[in-house]
Amino acid sequence: MEYLYAILPWVLIFGIFWFFLIRPQQKQKKEHQNMLDNLAVGDKIVTIGGIKGKIIKIKDNNIRLRVSSNVDIDFIKNAISRVTEKNSDIKQKEIEEKE
Repeated sequence: MEYLYAILPWVLIFGIFWFFLIRPQQKQKKEHQNMLDNLAVGDKIVTIGGIKGKIIKIKDNNIRLRVSSNVDIDFIKNAISRVTEKNSDIKQKEIEEKE
């Protein structure tokens, strides 16, 4: 019975760490991987270095990003931080501007 009282605080500490640190980090990693898997040509993104641009080509693990007129940069997918506009959002805005 004494061993149970000795182990119980450690179990509680691990449970708290798992709930507040490990679980949210795993969830965030899964969401980021899902975002990388759903990248498409035409999406506007931001890299981990802060470079903004539009995806013009995706090949395997490489992405070509247009950052300015006639300026293209190649990145690996893991260098993408977030998507600012999906291709479908961009097309919808273009349709609304024409009307």
